[in-house]
Amino acid sequence: MLKLPVKITAAVMPFLSTTKKDAEAAYKLGHDVLIHMPMEPNHGKKSWLGPGAITADLSDAEVRERVEAAIADVPHAVGMNNHMGSKITADERIMRIVLTVCKERGLFFLDSKTNYRSVVAKLAQEIGLPVLENNVFLDDVYTAEHISKQVNVIRKHMETHNRTITIGHVGSPGLKTAAVLQQSIPGLQAEARILKLSELIGASIGDPLVMPNP
Repeated sequence: MLKLPVKITAAVMPFLSTTKKDAEAAYKLGHDVLIHMPMEPNHGKKSWLGPGAITADLSDAEVRERVEAAIADVPHAVGMNNHMGSKITADERIMRIVLTVCKERGLFFLDSKTNYRSVVAKLAQEIGLPVLENNVFLDDVYTAEHISKQVNVIRKHMETHNRTITIGHVGSPGLKTAAVLQQSIPGLQAEARILKLSELIGASIGDPLVMPNP
């Protein structure tokens, strides 16, 4: 994914043995780095989240401590987004703390939109934090056929919106995503500018664009 012919935004999970290596690799290639913060979903086991996850049973102090630790663990991060988190992104108490810490540390937040009832946008506006939202999951089904269909969903979204943010994944399923993107990027570039998220934060809202985000 990092070898695509465009600059992208790499979301890196904190607290893993590969965290710093992955963040450094993305940064050295000129990509943006996000903290891919694990957050509790409505369904599923907490053990799936990995270390340092934000869960609903944490106190205010514990939430702040984990967010600050994640920021310290991922070098070169310019923002944060949620890994899973359908339960947490709908929780005003917890998300207010997460977003407040992001503002204090000069980070923006990308809402992966795993829950249509997310309170992120509302709270970010209250706090005064730059926030972006995912529009299209590229590989919620890990087949080349589905990913290609999602590229067409991106094109459709671009017809009526001035920006489109899309999330794809790495690892073994990411090989299919990267292959489809490799083929699709020239056509997308004919229709829009492909930007890193940090560029979008300062971009003119009148310009169409699309951004893959692994």
